[in-house]
Amino acid sequence: MDHAHPYIPNSVPEVRAAMLVSVGAVDVEEFYADIPADLRLHRPLLLPEPMRSEAELVRHVGGLLDRNVDGLSFLGGGCYPHHVPAVCDEVNGRAEFLTAYAGEPYEDHGRFQALWEYQSLMGELLELDVVNVPTYDGYQAAATSIRMAGRVTGRSKVLLGGPVSPDKLSKITDYLRGAMTFTDALDEDTACVFLEYPNHHGVIDVEAPTLVAAAHAAGALAVVSCNPMALGVLASPASFGADIVCGDIQPLGMHMQYGGGQAGFIATRDDERLVMEFPSRLFGLVPTVVDGEYGFGDVAYDRTSFGVREEGKEWVGTAAALWGITAGVYLSLMGPTGMREIGSTIMARTAYAMRLLGAIPGVTLPNADDPHFCEFVVEFVRPVGEILDALRDRGIFAGLPLDGHRALVCVTEVHTQADIELLAASVREVLA
Repeated sequence: MDHAHPYIPNSVPEVRAAMLVSVGAVDVEEFYADIPADLRLHRPLLLPEPMRSEAELVRHVGGLLDRNVDGLSFLGGGCYPHHVPAVCDEVNGRAEFLTAYAGEPYEDHGRFQALWEYQSLMGELLELDVVNVPTYDGYQAAATSIRMAGRVTGRSKVLLGGPVSPDKLSKITDYLRGAMTFTDALDEDTACVFLEYPNHHGVIDVEAPTLVAAAHAAGALAVVSCNPMALGVLASPASFGADIVCGDIQPLGMHMQYGGGQAGFIATRDDERLVMEFPSRLFGLVPTVVDGEYGFGDVAYDRTSFGVREEGKEWVGTAAALWGITAGVYLSLMGPTGMREIGSTIMARTAYAMRLLGAIPGVTLPNADDPHFCEFVVEFVRPVGEILDALRDRGIFAGLPLDGHRALVCVTEVHTQADIELLAASVREVLA
């Protein structure tokens, strides 16, 4: 930027020069020298000309939004189309929550209690004692959980127990760099086995308890990333011995969004070795000096980077607390019966979609005999891009491409029987 931006004080040339002098850099290029060249944008951002009125801005953004295409979507792979009860939007839009950025009890009335309620409801769903305030997303939660296992065990390797989302694996790889590595076998330096439940292909791996037991036999921990929506019908990872359970709460009352609406959870037993390795905030309940009165506040605050600053085990910053409150609203609304009913519905509709698609000539289901939740892999006899493009022309987003001939199809409670039959009929037409 070679000029002063009206809303960015630090862009004033004199201010920028003073900042460079302060850090000992000759110019901006020297300041950014540590950033690899291939990660830098060597041109100005493609931004429109400045808009001088709110009306112009509204028209501009409206034009961008009009470029979106509606259709029947079977896209999942980490962000899922679920029904969002209106009360979720109502509560998370309330001023006392929506405007609360890193607030404290004296200025942020009710947020600590709301997060404590969320943690309690998630703890009940997960059958674990300790749940954190949400991280950015489930990918970060997975990576952080593995690093926690490394610190607890003093070991430096992680074994993947099944297919993992490439995007999640990318985040994990970033977090492990320089501290932990992947391994192909359990040994005395394996910190944990990491698995997804259901896995990236929607398969409910019946061998998950065996993998957890094998990890423990080797002195390692078991870290399980799970879809919380599935726990109304599936045994919780904790029930078969998982030590750290993580995932994303987006299915619990959040719309699909572009870059938002995701939030990660991490949960463990009330084991001090594990609890003290949480980098994120935990809220607890304590009595006050007034009989019958309770307060809500941080647990082991000194453990966090807020408390020990640069000596912290991991960064704690802007969390996705608003989504934790939203998930708490969703869980309180659904209750155990509601979670069981919606889980059963999703499993039944997934099985129905698999049955219809698997019967189409030119389509195979690689894991057809395994139980699935929410997602399944479809393999086409023709290139997957060709099939998905043809379906998109019919107004159907049929799935996420996995490789040359395979796609990941997602079915939830929002898909009606007619939606699934339309998908199957359209696939049959395209392949005919």
